Amino acid sequence: MDNRRYALFGLIGPLVAFFFIVLSIGLSPWFSWQDNALSDLGHATNSSVAPLFNFGLLLAGFLVTIYSVTVLRAHARYTSLCLLASALLLQLVAAFDETYGSLHFLVSVLLFVSFGFASAAYVVEKRSVLAFAALVIGFCSWAFYFAGIYGGGVAIPETISSAAAVSWVASSALRVLRRKRS
Repeated sequence: MDNRRYALFGLIGPLVAFFFIVLSIGLSPWFSWQDNALSDLGHATNSSVAPLFNFGLLLAGFLVTIYSVTVLRAHARYTSLCLLASALLLQLVAAFDETYGSLHFLVSVLLFVSFGFASAAYVVEKRSVLAFAALVIGFCSWAFYFAGIYGGGVAIPETISSAAAVSWVASSALRVLRRKRS
């Protein structure tokens, strides 16, 4: 498969994650942005949409893993390693859902920290303004949450920081897709 096809995984992976998250929220009238974490949707015993939610995270992580070790590795080696860690941690969030207690908490925290490291690596390697903006937005979303600047559940900074990180991942994949074949 040529790099252009692998680049599609850099677009499809994040879209799969957001699709399954939005679908799970839509099927869960109990979910509240004010009170919940996104992971509440994946709780194996408390959420009827857990299989759907966790499958989406596993599939998205798999697709981003492929993108990281193929296309991204070719043009941003250190970023690819950081994004690979993020993709694997995303899969661990699904595998070790909230029923695993502190283990789930640990992999969740590491996931969001890894988004920051991946964004920072892309800033350094590619001088990406978009990745810099993602890093700042992600950091601020968590800083404002912990400072109590806005009310709401942890799902809010989870969504903001994830969407910010996905912006530069998708942009890097689009850049490869727009290149002319040589």
